[in-house]
Formats: sequence, structure tokens, C-alpha cells
Amino acid sequence: MDSFAERLQMLSVQLVPFIMAVVFHEYAHGFAANRWGDNTAKAAGRLTLNPVPHMDPIGTVLFPMINMLTGINLLFGWAKPVPINPTRFKHYRQGLFWVSLAGPGMNFLLATLSAAIFCAILSWVPRDFYLFEPLAIMAQVSVSLNFALGFFNLIPLPPLDGSKIIESFLPHEMARKYESISQYSFFILMGLLMTGAFRVLEFPIRFATGVTLYSMGRVFGLPEVYLQ
Repeated sequence: MDSFAERLQMLSVQLVPFIMAVVFHEYAHGFAANRWGDNTAKAAGRLTLNPVPHMDPIGTVLFPMINMLTGINLLFGWAKPVPINPTRFKHYRQGLFWVSLAGPGMNFLLATLSAAIFCAILSWVPRDFYLFEPLAIMAQVSVSLNFALGFFNLIPLPPLDGSKIIESFLPHEMARKYESISQYSFFILMGLLMTGAFRVLEFPIRFATGVTLYSMGRVFGLPEVYLQ
């Protein structure tokens, strides 16, 4: 088992990518909602990349702490959801679909950009530069972490984004009943976390990470050995 010091070191290189991932995720929701006619997030001061208004005591603090103490290799968590009023959307169903997809979509975009940054560091930053290793590790971690958060939020459990995407296709009454599950979601998520059920996400996360790093490495002309 990893020592506490090793887990703390792991957390130190994951924390910045994690905060960026959840903050950009929520910003994307607010930005998309504003484009679809709902300015609730903007009026609440949440259409910002400042991490403070987005931090959630459970998702941004408690879950990462649990991850660190239990030795889970990737942080799972979330930021405080941006306030959104779907009734203000110009087109309700289309707006709900695209606003819900915007968060995970932003994470997948950040994963791709992080892979490019990782390859750029390997290509252009001298190995003897004192920040070479931490920067490279952070960028590499950011790839996996953003894919993890993106896939996690696509789980069809209210109020995660995956459930909202499904709701955009459901009749109103059925969507309302589906949304009522959200009162039990925290306990369901905790149960899934403690039983290790989230391991089912490991394959898509590793596959997407591997393909993205390999593809970006080809773009930068890096040998495969650097992409392992």
C-alpha cells in the first residue's frame, strides 16, 4: 500500500488539474446556458473562471480527501453546480441537451489540450529545467483526470449531466419522476465509490487517455517510449 506521503505527493500534482477541470466544466455549462437564452449563471456571478465561487464542500473538498486517504489513483469530484433555468432556453429540449453536454465536452477538450501540452513539454522543455518533471506529470495527469470527470458526469444518475441528456428526450412527467431519484444520488454515489463499482470506468478512461496521448505524440513526432 502506498504511504501517506506518496498519496500526498500524488494529490499535489492532481490538485491543480482537478480544480481546473471542475471549474472549466461548470463554466462551460453556464456559458452554454447563456448562449441558449438563460443568463441565470451570469447574473449569479458564476460565469467566471475564478475557482472560489465554484467550489463545493463535498465535491471539491470531501471527495478528493476520501480519494487521497483510500489510495484511489484518480480524483473524483465536482464543483458547485451553476444555477440554470431551462425554462428560459430558446428551445427547451435542444438547450437542455447541449447545456448538459457542454460540461463533459469541456473536459474532453481539456484532456486533448493537456495531451498537447504534455507533448510540447517533452519536445521543447529542457530535461534539466527544475519544473520539467512536475509540469510534465501535471499535464499527463490532466489528460486522465479530465477523461475521468467527463465519463463520470455522463453517468445517467440525477443530477449528473448524463441524466439531463436523457431527460432532454423524455416526456415531461417521465422526466420529473426520473429527476426525483436525485434525493438518493449522494448515497448511491458513496456506495458505488466504497464498493469499487467505479472501476468499470477504468477501461474507457485508459483507452481514451492512451489514444489521445499516442495521437498527439504522433503530431509532435515523439517516440512511442515517451508516451507509455
